[in-house]
Amino acid sequence: MADLTQADVLRLAKLARLQLTHEEVDKFQKEISAILGYVEQLQKADVGGLEPTHQVTGLTNVMRPDEEVSYGTTPEELLKNAPATEKGHFKVKRMLN
Repeated sequence: MADLTQADVLRLAKLARLQLTHEEVDKFQKEISAILGYVEQLQKADVGGLEPTHQVTGLTNVMRPDEEVSYGTTPEELLKNAPATEKGHFKVKRMLN
């Protein structure tokens, strides 16, 4: 089993930019060690001859062809009711500084 030291946990916390209390370091030392132990078990599993599983539900992407739809109006007609336009676009107040 991969036992992490407190120094290892503190280094991981520093890389993640986390500030941990002494109790949290002890807690995460045990939890991360248990997780790494489980990963070691998984790595011991014999997967030779198995193909990777990419899809388990049998679903496929349903794609429709892109089609241009005409709504019987022009951009100019749509813009004529706008309170403000600029270069063929709606003009709105600035949202971000």
